[in-house]
Amino acid sequence: MDKNSGSQPKEVLTPREAADYLNIHVRTIYRLAKRGDIPGRKIGGSWRFKKDVLDEWLSWKETPKYQCQGHCTETDNARY
Repeated sequence: MDKNSGSQPKEVLTPREAADYLNIHVRTIYRLAKRGDIPGRKIGGSWRFKKDVLDEWLSWKETPKYQCQGHCTETDNARY
């Protein structure tokens, strides 16, 4: 049975799919992934991104002051 058949949305995205989903250039996805600024995993030499994790990351990026709750360092605050 095909994993992508049915009504279930695709859970794991390629860099191009992640870029389309976030409405950014695919080169930006690679740059962010290489720097560790976006949650992703390299599997067999190819980057993969979980859609739900990207959603959480995007939400955190939009409201970091509410997510930090006093445990972030000055470096974290400067990055975001």
